Order: sequence, then C-alpha cells, then structure tokens
Amino acid sequence: MLHVMDLQLNYGKKQVLNGISFHLKKGECIGILGTNGCGKSTLLKILAGVLTPAAGTILYHGEDACSNPKLFVSYAGYVPQDNPLMEELTVKDNLRLWYADSRADLNWELEHGVLHMLKLHTVLKSRVSTLSGGMKKRISLGCALANQPSVLILDEPMSALDLPCKEELRSYFQMHLQNGGAIVITTHEEPDLALCSQLYALKQGILESIPGSIRGRQLSEFLQSDQR
Repeated sequence: MLHVMDLQLNYGKKQVLNGISFHLKKGECIGILGTNGCGKSTLLKILAGVLTPAAGTILYHGEDACSNPKLFVSYAGYVPQDNPLMEELTVKDNLRLWYADSRADLNWELEHGVLHMLKLHTVLKSRVSTLSGGMKKRISLGCALANQPSVLILDEPMSALDLPCKEELRSYFQMHLQNGGAIVITTHEEPDLALCSQLYALKQGILESIPGSIRGRQLSEFLQSDQR
C-alpha cells in the first residue's frame, strides 16, 4: 500500500531523517516511537504531504506521491499534534471544509458515524476558540477521518482525550485495520501499542525495528539508548 524509501531531511546542519524506509501493507499499523524532538512529527508530516523531503520516495500503490501531491489528499487522513483548526469558525464550518464534496455524508456521520461517536453533534454551533483542548482534538480527528482515507497518519491522537473516547477510538482504529486500511501512529500510550503490528524507534535520524519481545521498562530503555 505505502512504500517509503530513503527519506532524508535536514534542518540546517542537523540531519533529522537519515534514510528512513519501511513498507506499510493493508491491515497493518506501524508505531513510530522515540524521545521528544527525535523527528517523529517531522516524519509524519512528510508522510501526510505537509513537508517535502530533501530526498527519498513515497509510493502509494506504486505511484510516486512526492511528484504528485494530490495522491496525499486521496489516501492520507492526518491528525497532527498541533491544532490545525480555524479557531474563528464554528465546529460545523470547520467540518464543512473537510466534507465539502458531500453534505449528506457529513450529516450521516454526525447522526450515526464517527462524528457522532466523537460527540461533535453536541457542539456544532460553538466557535472552536471557546472549546477545550480535548474537544479540539476530537474535531481534528473528525476532520482527518472525512472521506474515509485508507491510511491514517496519527501524531499522538489520544492526547487530551478522556478514557471513554480513547477506548472508542481504539475500537474504530481496529475496525479500520480489519477493513483493509492502514495506520502510522506515534504515541506515548502503552494501550496504543496493541494496535501495532510493527514498532520502530527513531533515533539519531535512523529508523530501527523494535523486537516484539521488548515492552514496558525495557522499551523505554531501548528508546533512550544510543543508536545501534
């Protein structure tokens, strides 16, 4: 589904990403772990088409997304760490920007689907700037899931959410995988790791596979150790 090959990016003289490569198949969830500032968010921005790499290739079903940015729009549902919403608009107006092609789909999702699960139907007329951080995260998730993207690119998606919402979202993500979708996620929450079929550590710009036997305290020690 998604084939990432030799991604590289520098910030000035600092090499943030150095030859990042992996293959994401249908039904798979890849977890990208690492310490703060290691480049995880930068990598996800590239996968979502927000940033352009200095070198490397991203193939979606064999097509080069880096040379055809419209491909990112067709496959990627991206939830960044930072709030991407237009704060001066209402919740419904923000959603309309993402569901512009189908008002009927928006109404259905608000009444029966994932937007209802996120409880966005209760705050439609509210201006985004007046809402809590947790509710803004719910709106960001709702926008990212518009048009049912095949690849979800999730940067700390559970931050600021309450426990019931986290559990419902994990169930939704599991269903997404079962239906042939795929996920790339960064997280600091151990329950999210159960979704992942493969874990990687990003250290010193290099992506290293994490053995399945490493969990808990050993995982924390692995992430903080020197690049092997």
